[in-house]
Amino acid sequence: MNEKSQIMKKIDWILVVIIFIFFCISLLAISSAQTTSYTGINFIPRQVIYYGILGFIILCVMYFDIEQYKKITWYLYGIGILLLVTLIFMPEGKGQIGEIINGAKSWYHTPLGNIQPSEFMKTFYILACAKTISLHNEKHYLRTLKTDFYLLIKILGLLVVPFLLVFNQPDLGSALVFIAITIALILVSGISWLIITPLVTVGIAAGSFVIWMVFNMQDFLKDNFGIEPYKLGRIFSWFDPYTYASDEGFQLISSLNSIGSGEIFGKGYLNREVYVVENHTDFIFTVIGEEWGFIGASFVICMYFLLMYHMIKIAMKIKDPYSTYICTVSP
Repeated sequence: MNEKSQIMKKIDWILVVIIFIFFCISLLAISSAQTTSYTGINFIPRQVIYYGILGFIILCVMYFDIEQYKKITWYLYGIGILLLVTLIFMPEGKGQIGEIINGAKSWYHTPLGNIQPSEFMKTFYILACAKTISLHNEKHYLRTLKTDFYLLIKILGLLVVPFLLVFNQPDLGSALVFIAITIALILVSGISWLIITPLVTVGIAAGSFVIWMVFNMQDFLKDNFGIEPYKLGRIFSWFDPYTYASDEGFQLISSLNSIGSGEIFGKGYLNREVYVVENHTDFIFTVIGEEWGFIGASFVICMYFLLMYHMIKIAMKIKDPYSTYICTVSP
């Protein structure tokens, strides 16, 4: 009974309310998306089950003390790497454990559903970096450019293996998430701006050069990196979707038309007219924009800002650096 009351005291009810609102929004949006695109398929039970599993995991996480997580951080990081490495050697045939989906070998195909190890690795990577940063700052209380540079090398060292393994699947989206997490961790780690500023400059220059190569050196990328021109279609279509309206730009144009057609107040629940492929997954916001309009879409975006604000406020109140870094990057 005492343990139960301790867990209840740890619950942040504001955060619970925010997540519950997102839960309700997701059910409405997914129920609408599946009516026109997936006749006879009901994704609502799966969404409810996922939220139930999430709630159970949260309760399990709350049961343990933060010091216990510090002790097992490196084990979790190692397990994450092992899952990514093992996935490479899984059989790739239809229905096999390492089945390729949408051109990427990113999931473990199991009877209970697909499991994406990179999602677990993101959390384990945050834990590992948080521990590394907190221990480093504790040891080097008097900071110098040398100690900050050493910390930067440590963070990048933790990034290399999971980034390359995920990028090789290939899963560019998840790989870029690791980059985003790393940037956020570097910014909150206290590393001097005398180090960060040159890095940002180099990063912008490198990114600009890569984009230039994509448009002007496609043969070079194909011959030296094995990147076929059609694989660059997403970049081309992002800059100019209407030129690629019948191919790579079709989905982007459809999503823009769908959101824009909702205008201010939307068309109402189940009253969509614009067809968007796979709109129950990555493009679920098109359903919200078309049915609920600018008002509904703005509400969802504001809820995300409220979630980030609340998490940052929590992070600022936490006294333990390890927990602060985790909380800051998590949103």
